[in-house]
Amino acid sequence: MPDPASASPTLHQTAGASRLAPRPLLTRTWCVAALALICCALWGSAIPCIKIGYGLLGIAAGDVPSEFVFAGVRFMLAGVIALAAASIAERRLPRVSRAGWPLVVKLALAQTIVQYAFFYVGVSHASGVRGSIVNATSTFLCVLVAALVFRQERLTVRKVLGCAIGFAGVIIVNLTGGDMGGAVTLTGEGFILIAACSYAVSSALIHSYAQRENPVALSGYQFVLGGLVLSGAGLALGGSLPRITPAGLAMIGYLACVSGVAYSLWSVLLKYNATSRVTIFGFMNPVFGVVLSSILLGEGATLPWLETALALALIVVGIVLVNRPQPAARDGSPGPAR
Repeated sequence: MPDPASASPTLHQTAGASRLAPRPLLTRTWCVAALALICCALWGSAIPCIKIGYGLLGIAAGDVPSEFVFAGVRFMLAGVIALAAASIAERRLPRVSRAGWPLVVKLALAQTIVQYAFFYVGVSHASGVRGSIVNATSTFLCVLVAALVFRQERLTVRKVLGCAIGFAGVIIVNLTGGDMGGAVTLTGEGFILIAACSYAVSSALIHSYAQRENPVALSGYQFVLGGLVLSGAGLALGGSLPRITPAGLAMIGYLACVSGVAYSLWSVLLKYNATSRVTIFGFMNPVFGVVLSSILLGEGATLPWLETALALALIVVGIVLVNRPQPAARDGSPGPAR
């Protein structure tokens, strides 16, 4: 008769086996970093491309209704692209359960409708530098909302420190040679802060909802719904696309691909990882934005390379701090949260 102690694994053996089990690909640090940086590079390219698109389509600066139409068409097309790509990969149209449609509505409200409505109005009433800095608080807010509001993870000293260091990098890259503008206003920086809060809520929601529904389907359908609402609001306020050109339509197509691909990848990462582990990479958005704007808008000679490198170094330190594994205790269990 076998010895029961030898027939069943001990606690230490079980812990050791779990440590030896391979981690899912999408939770490995190198994979999270690679896919998150692709998303950030795509979003960074959107900043100069939106400006180019406005020029190609004849949208004047500060014409918020027309910007709503532009954004609405972009996001509707982004949703169609995301759903079409998933249909080809899965050989069927991605589906959301009947209980999942209220989740799509909530995501569309937080991720697309509220965020971009307040963001576009805020940008038109705030200085570029201060608006960029306020918008960068969305990454910090994602960590706070996930930990304190949705209780999805613990708020540790290491996470707060990583966010603070990354945010310092964002400030450096935005303050160099910039103009802080006049007084802070509710319709300027205030609206951008509301947009940042809405983005933080949407990140926590997608982390939760993706455990129950296909994250690509959620992102695709919420983009279509959010785009319909934004474009409808823009048209109702008298907005339009004043000058339709092949180049302008091509730019909308590219921006739609940026949104569809980047947000779908981001949603998949949020499904398999803690919110803070993914959203900390959002501090790279302004770095990519500054560098790509300098290249695409012909401003390479004025790019502050030294300050940009310093900002990048600080952001990398912040990312490493947030993504560094918790130290294990001597018995093999995870160490206490700090």
